Amino acid sequence: MKASFALLLPLLLPLVSGQVFHWGPCPEPLVQPNFNLQKYLGKWYEIEKLPASFEKGKCIEANYSLRADGTIKVFNTEFFKGRVKSIEGTAVVQDIRQPAKLGVSFSYFTPYSPYWVLTTDYVTSAVVYSCTDVVRLFHVEFAWILSRTRTLPEATINFAKNMLASDNIDISKMIPTDQQGCDKEP
Repeated sequence: MKASFALLLPLLLPLVSGQVFHWGPCPEPLVQPNFNLQKYLGKWYEIEKLPASFEKGKCIEANYSLRADGTIKVFNTEFFKGRVKSIEGTAVVQDIRQPAKLGVSFSYFTPYSPYWVLTTDYVTSAVVYSCTDVVRLFHVEFAWILSRTRTLPEATINFAKNMLASDNIDISKMIPTDQQGCDKEP
């Protein structure tokens, strides 16, 4: 096992660069009880996050809308290097008994990644968590504090961070997302 892991590790490290990873399996935080997808749809602004190599810009936002086939259109935008970048993906409720545990994919060639809504009031803020085990030896995790506006009160941000920390999610690397001057960007 050690020899095969030693050969596998150099191949896996590029996948987690720029991400937050920890040894061992993913934590299993509780998700929003009685999650209502219809209320969650719409525009969310990223306020803080654990670092993600696929998000490098400012003015990051996500817009969720229901498609005719019942899947959720995920449309993410950011302002990076002088231009607006966007990507469209698909989210699905993978188990109707746990509707707050969504799966998200941004390519037909990749499996759905976890997108768990830990808490939301639907009108102000939400806390989202994603974690993927890599051969049960370590895990790569993401967390986002989202808002319906470009800012949140510090007390709300602290509440979100405390919630993540109480679920054994390391928030020490969380960084704020620049949402300044976004309405002036092209």
